[in-house]
Amino acid sequence: MKDVRQLSPRSKVKESDRWDLNSLFPDHANWERAFEKWEKRIVGYARFQGKLGDPKTLAACLRFDEGFDRAGERLGTYAFLKTAEDTTDAESQRMQGRYLNAASRAAQASSYIRPEILALSAVKLKKLLADRRLAPYRLMLERLVRYKPHTLGKKEENLLAMQIEMAQAAGQIFRQLNDADLKFSAVKDEKGQWVELSHATFSRLLHSPKRSVRRAAFCAYYQQYAGHQHTLAASLNGSIQRDVYYARARNHPSALEASLFPDRVPTSVYDNLIDSVGRHLPALHRYYDVRRRKMRLREIHQYDTYVPILSQLQTRHTWSQAVKAVLGALEPLGSEYCGVLERGLTGRWCDRYENRGKQSGAFSCGSYDGDPYILMNYQPEVLDHVFTLAHEAGHSMHSYFSSRKQPYRYYDYAIFVAEVASTFNEQLLARHLMDHARDDRHRAFLVNRQIDAMRGTIFRQTMFAEFEKITHGLAESGEPLTVDCFKHVYRELLQRYFGPDFRLDDELDLECFRIPHFYRAFYVYKYATGMSAAIALADRVLKGGQQQLGDYLDFLGGGCSQDPLELLRDAGVDMEQPMAVDTALGQFSGLVEQLDSLL
Repeated sequence: MKDVRQLSPRSKVKESDRWDLNSLFPDHANWERAFEKWEKRIVGYARFQGKLGDPKTLAACLRFDEGFDRAGERLGTYAFLKTAEDTTDAESQRMQGRYLNAASRAAQASSYIRPEILALSAVKLKKLLADRRLAPYRLMLERLVRYKPHTLGKKEENLLAMQIEMAQAAGQIFRQLNDADLKFSAVKDEKGQWVELSHATFSRLLHSPKRSVRRAAFCAYYQQYAGHQHTLAASLNGSIQRDVYYARARNHPSALEASLFPDRVPTSVYDNLIDSVGRHLPALHRYYDVRRRKMRLREIHQYDTYVPILSQLQTRHTWSQAVKAVLGALEPLGSEYCGVLERGLTGRWCDRYENRGKQSGAFSCGSYDGDPYILMNYQPEVLDHVFTLAHEAGHSMHSYFSSRKQPYRYYDYAIFVAEVASTFNEQLLARHLMDHARDDRHRAFLVNRQIDAMRGTIFRQTMFAEFEKITHGLAESGEPLTVDCFKHVYRELLQRYFGPDFRLDDELDLECFRIPHFYRAFYVYKYATGMSAAIALADRVLKGGQQQLGDYLDFLGGGCSQDPLELLRDAGVDMEQPMAVDTALGQFSGLVEQLDSLL
């Protein structure tokens, strides 16, 4: 038997390849001392209860709450990062558990604040908002007051709070079935080796250059979903019915509007995205035909759409080369942005490589009082990991600028804009690599990757968003959501998005039952709007001057000091108009033309 490469234990990882958490705490002992002081402060919430109609007391309460939350963020971030670097470390798990327990007790102790404020009369609230002592918190209070028409009486709110665990049942059933109980068969890979099929290996096998491997993995994977489709349909229906129930209970016109309410996003943004993508579907159909011809296929199936057309091309970037490529691509963002990022990436912001017990995937974890850390499991042979580094660096720099430009209460940005900052960096990296391609085949490889990134983020996520809108609308009209109903809706969307010349296997109708994001409804559209806004802003910065760059950097420093649409509008893109999505999809069409001519 061949030797199997063993992952290094955490203790054997070179110090230079690990993040340095000193900006949070130098060691566990310092964390312990800070935690004990923080935990003792929980009782401080009690002294404000029942007195929040007085502006002086309310201001003191909000100051206390902000200081407590800020200290807690620092403690929680450190515990989380220590757990992520080695999920098997008992001491880190204990720290995380103690923090979560204390945070839960603090949430209970402070739970009176929101309902007590909202219970005040409209006249009283108006006076509070005008009081100079509350000026630093005016925006926070104005946002809170928006929820007054959607907040019920004390008894009703208590009943809704008691339903929280029950409301999670549909998602828990799906996760248990999808992640634990589904058992897939083994499939032979292109080397003739048997591979146990799983969610992770399914994705890898779809990238196989051998078509018989892709087809076998596809059929075996969906065989399990076919055998459990009635249970999966019931759980998805339960999740949708929950969304409809809570929207109605809180006096929202629809589940969609309830979901968009916190970010103050009108339904026109959601609808414009779907309409714009629908108008540009012919470009997507053209791409599938280009892919079919260049792969020399008589007919193209969904399992043929993930493998790179030029799958034989190899790329390799060491960590230093990846950092150099990312920094080179981001030069248009100026010396401050690149200088800070260079110090972070060549220094100790990043936990670079995989080790035994380390959390999988990648993330950025910024905090107000610490460095914006990045977890990677970097592999030099995987080009996507270079893009992942650029992506997470975008999040980290977003956190860096917002924490320096905003007070703590307004620094934490919404997800709607978070995906803009990260995808913006990916756009600059893609253009940089394509501009520096060594030959036409290498350029075609990179163009193909960019097309597939846009296809997966804009077209695919919009199809998901449309499915969510249709199925929630059916539930709101009283239409039963059965297996056949779900599959019928999804089949019609597949036919429209993949086009008339695409061979749709019957198994693909089952795809709607395996998407985890459907249990967090009306979320996926943010991926599509985020990339569309990022493409428009990248064009604006690259073609503009200091004003356009300054607008973008101000956006990164905006935190949540404005609503997401206002932040983007000031940066130069209006997501209430279809122009940003149309610009992105126009670029997609141009890339398809370019790919066809290069191959």
